[in-house]
Amino acid sequence: MSSGPENVPVSLTLSQLRILALASLGGALEFYDFVIFAFLAKLIAAHFFPTSQAEWLRQTEAFGLFGAGYLARPLGGMIMAHFGDVSGRKKVFTLSVLLMAVPTLLIGLLPGYDMLGVAAPLVLLVLRVMQGAAIGGEAPGGWVFVSEHAPPGRAGLATGLLTGGLTGGILLGSVVILLLHACLSPDAVDIWGWRIPFIIGGIFGFCAMFLRRWLEETPVFREMHERAETANALPAKILLRDPRRGILCSMMTTWTLTAAIVTLVLMMPPLMQTLHHVSPSETMLASLAATLCLTLSVVTLSSLTDICSLKVLTVVGGLCLPLGAIGLYGVSPLFPHSLIAWAAFSGLCCGFVGLVPIGMLRAFPAKVRFSGISLSYNVSYAIFGGLTPAIISTLTPHTPIAPAIYVAFAALIGSVALWMSPES
Repeated sequence: MSSGPENVPVSLTLSQLRILALASLGGALEFYDFVIFAFLAKLIAAHFFPTSQAEWLRQTEAFGLFGAGYLARPLGGMIMAHFGDVSGRKKVFTLSVLLMAVPTLLIGLLPGYDMLGVAAPLVLLVLRVMQGAAIGGEAPGGWVFVSEHAPPGRAGLATGLLTGGLTGGILLGSVVILLLHACLSPDAVDIWGWRIPFIIGGIFGFCAMFLRRWLEETPVFREMHERAETANALPAKILLRDPRRGILCSMMTTWTLTAAIVTLVLMMPPLMQTLHHVSPSETMLASLAATLCLTLSVVTLSSLTDICSLKVLTVVGGLCLPLGAIGLYGVSPLFPHSLIAWAAFSGLCCGFVGLVPIGMLRAFPAKVRFSGISLSYNVSYAIFGGLTPAIISTLTPHTPIAPAIYVAFAALIGSVALWMSPES
């Protein structure tokens, strides 16, 4: 892992670009699954829960199953990270995308409540837990893998391209849902069309796993293995004994990452429709604009860490994030039909998201890097990924700019944490 701007940047080779592309496929699938389940939650609830229940109850139960997958992330992530630090990055990195592809495909093929009865939601719960466990190792494993493959002075660019792949999964999911509704009638979508995005995701995952067979183990792990410097104790035990400040700082910065993505991209369409009566089509286009600009911003700011101080960029990113949130939730409602422009602006202000994995990669020594990032990222994501929608839903009735206030507070916490984060 490149440790800072003192390294002289060199060009990425064709082989390294291929590694980045293959690594990004699984990361995109992670957020793709998130988006399609969230957008199709109403239809999933209708198919997997009894029609005798109230609609709001079925939808609540569907989101409960969705949340159960995220609760499984820390355990699954730590198990895979343990073997990633002990046995090698490549094996775990290839396995994680397979474990994501199988349940995603099966969700698309699973019969509903009318055929399986109470077994339908139970099987769906098992599949969501399998997804969550696999996802727990995907993003941390990807960041470690590409950063350790990157040439000197290009770790920031490599990590940023992978993070851009993660946010690109949101874009891909949004496009698939739009095409689904454009190509099929509402009745067809309700009856069987909703299964198509899950089947596409499963096939996409199997293709990614097949292509990853040609990846090579990272040079950093090979060198540690040759020198017998891989973790000789449980990586989790080493983490709890030594780099505890790195864990705390990484958890706080991950909170900021979840606040930015969930509040400014994923929750924006329903919030704008409810608070300001914006049309669904306009909010969907705004979500696409925000995601595209978020991807560009993440790659740009991550790349700048190769030539600029991370602390300086932390200040810039920490100041821009609240500006984007205030523009989206505070200014855009004052100007009708300006939502798409302000959503794009908020996406550009989300570059802080790209700094989070850079800080985590630098916070842990190589022998426990995978485990350290996995523990911090997944525990924080499980907590704040679930709490953020609930907090915003509770605060919004009191003030329509509550989402912007929440993002500003999270940006402050994350900026302080990233500034104080150790560098190994």
